[in-house]
Amino acid sequence: MNKKTIWITGGSTGIGKALAIKFASNGWNVAVSARRLELLNELSNKYENISAFPLDVTDKNKCLDTFNEIKNKYENIDICFFSTGTWNPKKEKDIDVEQMEEVFKVNFFGTVNSIKAVEQYFKDKKSGTITIVSSIAGYRGLPNSTGYGPSKSALNNLAESLYFDFKRSNVRICLISPGFIKTPMTDKNDFKMPFLKTPEYAADQIYDGLINKNVFEIHFPKSLTIILKILSFLPNKIYFALIGKLTKYQKKN
Repeated sequence: MNKKTIWITGGSTGIGKALAIKFASNGWNVAVSARRLELLNELSNKYENISAFPLDVTDKNKCLDTFNEIKNKYENIDICFFSTGTWNPKKEKDIDVEQMEEVFKVNFFGTVNSIKAVEQYFKDKKSGTITIVSSIAGYRGLPNSTGYGPSKSALNNLAESLYFDFKRSNVRICLISPGFIKTPMTDKNDFKMPFLKTPEYAADQIYDGLINKNVFEIHFPKSLTIILKILSFLPNKIYFALIGKLTKYQKKN
């Protein structure tokens, strides 16, 4: 019996790296992509069933070329896990148009480029899973999040739209909404992060959701995400008041 295969973007650090190790440890072939080849090589040298495929997801032609390389190596791809993301909190407090463009280029269009590269393959195959990594920041607007939050909100809407398009081909679209996970990206935050979890915890939650459950959204930790989901249904006036109080947001004089 042939091993199953997963392609992970953003696989050099954080959740992507932990998930690569999780799947590899469970006997899967793992193709990992990211921009930093040296980090990918560290992974592939340590785990015999992890292979490095360097990629900048903002290059849509390279996304297709890289997927073709992976397909040629493994023939059958079962899951694609697209988790590339960027975040610069220092530039999120004001409207920095160039920064917002960069965030959308990586977080949103980088994911779109990746999905486009595998679209026809999965529609022809009529099985498999395409996974889009978003964030709890995509549920509703938050202070000091002019680029990151909107980019994740756009991914949420994209995932819901693609759910219908791919369901006709029996392909599962799965949305991942992590809370605060200790990664190089969240290490940039200068505020206390409630319910902070490890990348390994995130990998366990995602693996269980992808392999053992058939849900559209995998969100964790539930102690945080359920609260935020409830808040997202509140009327604007109440939501703004509560979030303002929780984040101690003060209007500038």
